[in-house]
Order: sequence, then structure tokens, then C-alpha cells
Amino acid sequence: MGGWLKAADAPDDTKSVQGNWQPAQAVLAGQPMPEVVLKTISLKLDHGKYEVFVGEHPDRGTYTIDATTQPKSMTVTGTEGPNHGRTFPAIYELNGDTLRICYDLSGAKRPAEFKSVAGTKLYLVTYQRQRN
Repeated sequence: MGGWLKAADAPDDTKSVQGNWQPAQAVLAGQPMPEVVLKTISLKLDHGKYEVFVGEHPDRGTYTIDATTQPKSMTVTGTEGPNHGRTFPAIYELNGDTLRICYDLSGAKRPAEFKSVAGTKLYLVTYQRQRN
């Protein structure tokens, strides 16, 4: 029965992650991103499609999530822009209006924990939901 309950949670996360998000913190390969850069980034998640803007430059694609894994997993695939044809395994954690995602930008394997260290291509972002 426990497995059935976990599977039932998945549609809720699918709907809950949708919306407009702004990064509050981000770390790439162990280096924090400056606040001035964070302010130029936005993320929109909508029915399995994503759109990221860094300034005026769009990156679009698709995403799938699996809320039954520990930690919960996400797979991001670029279809338009600088990441066209690339797939990034990730993990995520949704807590109200805060969404943490840790991506492996090398595409090698899904991160095991929410951590970005030097010498890796792990990108850890904490997003805040934007209410428009």
C-alpha cells in the first residue's frame, strides 16, 4: 500500500511545480552565482515544458518528474536554444513556494544529493515561486 500512496503523490507534484520561478541561490561546480546574475534568470514550468531566460536568451525544452524516487527525480531535455538535444538528469525538492533542483550539466548521471562541489558540473538552484 505504501507504494500506491507514493505513486498517488506524483500527479500533485506535476501540477505543483508548474509556474514562474526566480532563483534565490545558485551554485555551479562549488561556486556561488552572483546575485546580479541570478536577477537575470527566470524559469517557467508548464505541463511538461520549460522555458529558461538568462537575460533575453531563451532555452526551451521538456521535463518529466518522478515523485516516487528518493530523492525525487527530474529529467530535463532541451529542444530549442543552447541546450538543444541535450538531456540533464536532476533531483528536486518542492516545499511550498520553494523549489530546489540539482542538475548534472554534464548529463552523466542523476545527482545523489543536493550538493555542488568543485570539479563537478553539478548545478544546485533554489527557486522561489513568483506570484504575478
